[in-house]
Amino acid sequence: MDLQLTGRVALVIAASKGLGAATARQFAREGAKVVICARGEEVHQTATQIQTETNAEVLAVQGDVTQADDVEQLIERVVQRFGGIDMLVTNSGGPPPSLFEKTTLDQWESASNLLLLSTVRLIQLALPHLRRSDAAAILTITSASTKQPIQNLVLSNSVRLAVVGLTKTLSQELAGDRIRVNSILPGWTYTERVQQLVNSRAVQNGTTPDEETAAIANNIPLQRMGSPEEFANAAVFLCSPAAAYINGVMLPVDGGLCKGSL
Repeated sequence: MDLQLTGRVALVIAASKGLGAATARQFAREGAKVVICARGEEVHQTATQIQTETNAEVLAVQGDVTQADDVEQLIERVVQRFGGIDMLVTNSGGPPPSLFEKTTLDQWESASNLLLLSTVRLIQLALPHLRRSDAAAILTITSASTKQPIQNLVLSNSVRLAVVGLTKTLSQELAGDRIRVNSILPGWTYTERVQQLVNSRAVQNGTTPDEETAAIANNIPLQRMGSPEEFANAAVFLCSPAAAYINGVMLPVDGGLCKGSL
């Protein structure tokens, strides 16, 4: 299938590793021009790797999307380099594991800034450029926890639901501008973030990381965690013109983990 991405401009956030890097790499393989952003210097190394592997045009921008000035500079650099934006993939690391009674108000505010307000900032500043695209798409990366809360993740379970609400609302508000807005709800996908959660569970439960990994896999109908590449395949398709009639969808990519019918 031709995803019709050749020459399109994709901006992927938190893309120095994990789900973001895998998604950026898949965009590049499909012929898109790719901009990746992350806080750490490794974003430049990731961009070089993707460009070498795919021969695509890749721009790395080091910045913190929880900071308004950094988001403004990011969007300016994308437009200066490539002339516009066709696809925006919002993404971030997750807040630390915690239980409600051990979570401070400062941690709640930090999680809201990381997960929700960063998404708001990015979409607000990208919108004028997305409106000029003939194949515009926004994809928010949230979590399967928005359908089925995950143990010891009260911050993620709560704040990511706000991002889902924003996504669904924008899918209605922006449809008249021909901007599609969807979300992917990844389940257990083996990334560094998931390794952190597995290690935290092992400490909390007095077990080993291998035991916790096996217990997680046992609850997934496919009996394994997903790979970042499997996630990226779904993400890039959903953003592409090949999915032009898909709007307002919250797509679980979780191996069947969520048991609800809707």
